[in-house]
Amino acid sequence: MPNKSEYAQGTPSWVDLQTSDQDAAKEFYSELLGWEYDDRPMPEGPVYSMATVRGENVAAIAPLPPDAAKAGAPANWNTYIAVDDVDATVAKVPGAGGQVLMPAFDVSDAGRMSFVTDPTGAAVGLWQANRHIGASLVGDPGACLWNELNTGDVDKALAFYNSVFGITSSTMSMGPEYTYHLLEVGEDQVGGCGQPMTPGTPNHWRVYFAVENVDASAAKVVELGGTIVEEAMDIPTVGRMAGVADPQGATFSIMTPEERQGQ
Repeated sequence: MPNKSEYAQGTPSWVDLQTSDQDAAKEFYSELLGWEYDDRPMPEGPVYSMATVRGENVAAIAPLPPDAAKAGAPANWNTYIAVDDVDATVAKVPGAGGQVLMPAFDVSDAGRMSFVTDPTGAAVGLWQANRHIGASLVGDPGACLWNELNTGDVDKALAFYNSVFGITSSTMSMGPEYTYHLLEVGEDQVGGCGQPMTPGTPNHWRVYFAVENVDASAAKVVELGGTIVEEAMDIPTVGRMAGVADPQGATFSIMTPEERQGQ
């Protein structure tokens, strides 16, 4: 896919991992997805490891905040949605039923961010770009392919994202018992929303990474100390995917798009 140079309001633009073992996580994703790293010290002390594919930024790995780590918070992947004005967007969150977890603040000259939860409890970041636009490569193997909100109350969530970010949606039938919602900004499909595939899963934003061969990559996950959360399956007209977890427990998905299968 072409490199990205900007993101429209409402489009997921960045993902990062907060983990209990940064060095081990870096090694795992390097082996699995071919990542290289550009370690960038943060003002408060920890290092933010920018993951790259062919020199392009695709994601980042950082340690869990000390308070979260002490409280036993799990390792997790975060999705960030691009906004034109983070302060104005955050101001809409309480009225739409969400909560502000982290008020807006500047990240040096990279951009301005905030963290909120939607009314169903799923956490999501807001990113107003300055020098860092977000991922400069998407869709290619090793890069983020898709962002998906898994929630038990789809209607409530969709109303929130429309009110706060201007995201609209359309439905996609995936059988008699499951309806998937495509998230849209203008005419572009920018993500998805649906009930969690695994009962009891907390509401969250799931990150999908593109791989050349899902089955081979799933086997590699296990070899590297991770686990399979959802066995590899075919999704008609979309591709083949599997849900996995890294050795520190952070869950994500891997997918080979249909157009890449057999290549």
